[in-house]
Amino acid sequence: MKQQQFSGTGVALVTPYQNGKVDFEALERIIEHVITGGVDFIVSLGSTGEAIMLTTAECKAVFQFTLEKVNGRLPLVAGLFGANSTLHLLERVRNYAAELEGFSAIMSSSPSYVKPTQEGIYQHYMALEAISPLPIIIYNVPGRTASNVTADTTLRLARASRKFIAVKEASGQIDQAVSIIKHKPDDFLVLSGDDSLTLPIIACGGKGVISVIANALPEQFSGMVRAALNGDYDTARRIHLDLHDIHPLLYVDGNPAGVKAVMKMMGLCSGEVRLPLVPVQESTYDKLKVEVEKVLVAVN
Repeated sequence: MKQQQFSGTGVALVTPYQNGKVDFEALERIIEHVITGGVDFIVSLGSTGEAIMLTTAECKAVFQFTLEKVNGRLPLVAGLFGANSTLHLLERVRNYAAELEGFSAIMSSSPSYVKPTQEGIYQHYMALEAISPLPIIIYNVPGRTASNVTADTTLRLARASRKFIAVKEASGQIDQAVSIIKHKPDDFLVLSGDDSLTLPIIACGGKGVISVIANALPEQFSGMVRAALNGDYDTARRIHLDLHDIHPLLYVDGNPAGVKAVMKMMGLCSGEVRLPLVPVQESTYDKLKVEVEKVLVAVN
């Protein structure tokens, strides 16, 4: 089944910058880092990739570059496809038809700002389903959209079309994730959208994660996910606890500023983000450095 290629650890890849421009040399370095680190698939230009900060030309260039450098080694998801307006979303999908060749799925967050009803959210996704050339991962992230895609709506979509293959569930509500897991079609995947909740979601029957921390620490985080999916909860719990104190620090000054700070420490890219995002404060950077060094020492 196509869905199974999205089990395990997906990474929502950052978009690195150097002096305000997309740093393609660093992007290649990051792609090799996460592949070597054992992730199972890559999401290009999701929220962590600062997709809405890039021009259309930059987005298309990042897609093409990522496709070329991954070169079929892992499945690729295009994470650009969330929009407040259904009409604008459909126009965007059509505009990216050429760039989507070679990708395995698209990820689409529910509309933000406008706060649609559940019926509006359902109709929005069904309009996307009607024209999408690829399978769709539903992205529920109320912290960014200001509206929740309820378990009932997610299940309704999963039953309405096999084109909906998974949900990235980032509501922070374990009960909601478990409700979807319990009542979903057999071939529909529930993926954690919160790194810190990945282990409990997998323990309840989730099939993986689309991760932020895996940009910086792919070996450790994908190792935790792999162990949990294989039923080795002693190993998974140990790694989960090793990483526990890093997770909240990644978001103190916003995402992806936190994970880019860690990647800067590791020589993967600069800590640059685009306005209105700003780099982490020095105090946050120092705290992150202490916690990351603990993890790296534990590994070595």
